[in-house]
Parts: sequence; C-alpha cells; structure tokens
Amino acid sequence: MGDPIFDAYYASNIQFQASAPIQERKMQIAGISLLQKIGQSILVSHSQGGLMPWVITDAVPHLVKAIISIEPTGPPFREAIFSSTPSRPYGLTNIPLTYSPAPTNASMPLETEVVENDKEGLETCVLQKEPARQLVNFKGVKVLIVTSQASYHAPYDGCTVRFLKQARVDVDWLRLEDVGVLGNGHLCFMERNSDDIAGVLEGRIKEMVG
Repeated sequence: MGDPIFDAYYASNIQFQASAPIQERKMQIAGISLLQKIGQSILVSHSQGGLMPWVITDAVPHLVKAIISIEPTGPPFREAIFSSTPSRPYGLTNIPLTYSPAPTNASMPLETEVVENDKEGLETCVLQKEPARQLVNFKGVKVLIVTSQASYHAPYDGCTVRFLKQARVDVDWLRLEDVGVLGNGHLCFMERNSDDIAGVLEGRIKEMVG
C-alpha cells in the first residue's frame, strides 16, 4: 500500500459475488444488454472475468467478433492450485452453455476423461469424453487464450485451449514467452512491460478481425 500503481489497481476493485452461478447469470444478462446497445464487439477478459465472454457469447454470438481471454478461470471441470475440487460442470462455466448434441443429464451434463499432457511442466487435463459435444454458438467467433511465462496459469491454460479445440472452437494459444515477452505473472497488465503486452495483443486483434 502506498505504491501509486498498487493503489490505483486496488481502487478499481469491487465487491465479490461468492456464488459463481449467480455471478455468471447476472453478467450474462448485463453483457447481453450492453452489446445490444453498442453492437458487435471484441470481448477482452482476465482471470475470474474470463468466465464471462463464454456465457455472453453463447447467448448473443452475432454480437461478438472475437474473444481475448487473458488467463481465464480454469482448467475445465475442476479447480487448480488452490484446490482440486470439481467445478464448472459445463467445462468452462457453471451455468449451461449450448452444446450439440444437447446434454440430457443436468447434474453431469458432459462426460469427461483424464488426458495426460505430452510436455513437461504442463498439467494433466480433464476433457470431454469423445465424441465431444460441440459449442455450436461459437462457430465464427475467434478466441485467443493468453498466458504469461511465470504465472500459476502456465501449467494448465493449455487444458482450456484443448477443451475449446475439442468443442470445435476456433482458438489459438498465445504464450507470451513465445513472442519474447518474459517473466510476467498473473497480473501482467500491472507490470513494467505491460505496454509491450498491450502492443502484442493489439497486433493479434488486428490479425483476428482485420
């Protein structure tokens, strides 16, 4: 406290809704209302906010051009680091997403299986059991998952990418170290090289949507 960067960040924080399903439903309603006012948009999110583009896009896919998700809540179906409890029964979210074929079991909508990673340092993933159901409302929406080199997300964001690919979403994974942006943690937008990261993301957005 007392550092101007920290104080500015802390001042931006608001109360936390402890119930994830309630938070997702309220943000879905708010997101739909906003996009209906401002029109087709690119959704940029981070961390806990990374849940929100999924529920908004599923409801109004025609109003979303692309999703840039910086280290979104994950990995699919379970918590990580702070616990390993099951979570997000719809893979990415706690509230329903539109899958095809449509799930018939509300308590366990998607069948899952454990899939080992083939690279050292990456977490084992829980993915859909094949044949995987598809996120049909995401067709035509490009997604970019962004991960910092030194973040606790680095071992498992790849599971989110694999889940999206399995559900036939057009997704790419940008690991910042692969483009020479090194050493960042989870709050990369607060760090000294944040302008470099913003420049990289601006370039990728232009590539994605023209």
